[in-house]
Amino acid sequence: MNSKMTLDEFEQAMAKIGYITKKRDRIALTAYLAMQLEKPILVVGPPGVGKTEIAKSLSQALDAFLIRLQCYEGLDENKALYEWNYQRQLLRIQMQKANLEEDDLFSQEYLLPRPLLQALMSQNPCILLIDEIDKTDAEFEAFLLELLGEFQVTIPEMGTIKAKQRPMVILTSNGERELSDGLKRRCVFLNVNPPSVEKEVKILRAKLPDLPKKLAYQVAKAVGVLREKLVLQKIPSVSETLDWAKALLVMGKADLDPAWVDATLNLLLKSQEDLELFYQEMGAERLLWEAKEL
Repeated sequence: MNSKMTLDEFEQAMAKIGYITKKRDRIALTAYLAMQLEKPILVVGPPGVGKTEIAKSLSQALDAFLIRLQCYEGLDENKALYEWNYQRQLLRIQMQKANLEEDDLFSQEYLLPRPLLQALMSQNPCILLIDEIDKTDAEFEAFLLELLGEFQVTIPEMGTIKAKQRPMVILTSNGERELSDGLKRRCVFLNVNPPSVEKEVKILRAKLPDLPKKLAYQVAKAVGVLREKLVLQKIPSVSETLDWAKALLVMGKADLDPAWVDATLNLLLKSQEDLELFYQEMGAERLLWEAKEL
């Protein structure tokens, strides 16, 4: 990782790949400081606010390979760190019996690295994304502490493996459970909220250059109303806002009207409960009226 990069150069690299930041943007500044301090970043916020996108954008801006560990309930050390190639070990045992040769069956030759070990063993700059860490249990979180604090892991059969070069580590959390103080101490903390209307307009215009400016504002304002005014099970993410805007662009729309809100709302709201809530408490005409008032 290029730790010699200045903050201005870093912000320019982020802007170049289309990640919308303003001068001394809090997200960009936090990522830059974490890179300089060689500390992981813990990115916390509700689903859909772009936490994972931060890691993807850093990977592009820094020209670093992205290694992703998607967390889930029941994830254990073997699936996240390494497994032994048992078939190859068994074949080697059979060959040893036939040739009377001895071999170390627990060497790197028989190791199957999983995402965590891949990041530590990488010869090239990489970003390690540990996505949705709050879905794992406290035992797995405790297992991560050695890696996050010292950038090394201990494999019983082989000993301690240290990072060839320190990966930049991004952990994300939706806040489903409280994370331990030990994990928080090892990380730079970053809380991410849904983007403002102005920032989302910039994102839409950057990702969809052909999108009319007026429609970009209408889409961003309408999505802002949905996020703020309704208690949804799942708020629309930035990627879903982009899908909605792209669909309207494909259909040749230059203006947003109630009929097209009704026809395309399923691109934003992804559950029947949220759709029913929208029509019970708001409806398309009121949505557009509320958006104009923003």
